[in-house]
Amino acid sequence: MIVAGVMSGTSADGVDVALVRLTGRGLRTKFEIVAHRGFRYPVAVRKAVLAAMNAQSISVAELARLNFLLAELYADCVRKTERAAGVRAELVGCHGQTIYHQGRPAKYLARNIACTWQLGDGSVLAARLGVPVVADFRPADIAAHGQGAPLVPFLDLLAFRHPRRGRIVLNIGGIANLTAIPAAASAKDVRAFDTGPGNMVMDALCEKLFNLPYDRGGQLASKGVVLEKVLTTQLRHPFFRRRGARSAGREEFGREFAEMFLSACGTASANDVLATATALTAHSIARAVRGLFGENQYHDLFISGGGTRNRTLMTILSRELAALGLSIEHTDAAGIPSQAKEALAFAVLAYQTWRGEPSNVPAATGAQHSAILGKVSRV
Repeated sequence: MIVAGVMSGTSADGVDVALVRLTGRGLRTKFEIVAHRGFRYPVAVRKAVLAAMNAQSISVAELARLNFLLAELYADCVRKTERAAGVRAELVGCHGQTIYHQGRPAKYLARNIACTWQLGDGSVLAARLGVPVVADFRPADIAAHGQGAPLVPFLDLLAFRHPRRGRIVLNIGGIANLTAIPAAASAKDVRAFDTGPGNMVMDALCEKLFNLPYDRGGQLASKGVVLEKVLTTQLRHPFFRRRGARSAGREEFGREFAEMFLSACGTASANDVLATATALTAHSIARAVRGLFGENQYHDLFISGGGTRNRTLMTILSRELAALGLSIEHTDAAGIPSQAKEALAFAVLAYQTWRGEPSNVPAATGAQHSAILGKVSRV
């Protein structure tokens, strides 16, 4: 079966599409990436998405329109990928655009509620493409008392488990997250969680200070000096002290955090501010990785996501992890293009749902039981 995976992450920079050939079922699923492409959001769309994320005030009409608009845009991206590859998808798995994620229950109208919301209507996408669509993956895990994230560990277990080598799979998108897979692991042995900011804080500060969407190659940060006192203070953020299943988003590290971070840097130069934000991402990831050792031994670290293109970030991260003796490689070395990995994951998750198979990993999300993820829109 050919499945199109569609991913738009918390960086809100665009859409990734992967066309994937899938066979088998459950943890015996086999996959082959047929084609993948990335598409930038139009400037006005990205502006609207960022305005909607974790917004304190926005009209219901704006959210409804954005929900339908994104579905139309996703359909365009899938069609373009299909035409370039000369292949048609039989099923689509669409993550959608997260505008709010609260994985931990909090009091609301006298009830403890956890919730999440991804825009991009599955029915519109199905109608435009003429094939069934699986979307809205996270609520089923939250309903099972999980955090609804991370969901990529199912793919990580399929692709990276090894009979003799413990492996850590790290993705640096808007938020950074990792999956720890001990040697000869089963699903119950896997640990996975968000480590904190990936590109999100760096991108927000780059836009504000340099009027650029991101720090290409980490060049701007490389010209600055890390403000060690600011870094030490920010690493005391409550999120970094959490243990077990944990997930983050713009609610923790979005525009409000970026403003606070900038204020904490005082009169420092723009390059120093960006260098410190880059160090925050690298140090928080390294702290999370170091915390895995002791329970199990890990040998390999595979990295994916937009953060892999930031040479300054990767240099700091490699330095911080050097003492662990990990073999560090991009996921490309394992046959999974770094920029396609999360789109691939949602193709795999959609395929599981279509086959009636659960695909959350309760050991990663904290769910009380396995769950079949997503809602199916048929044509």
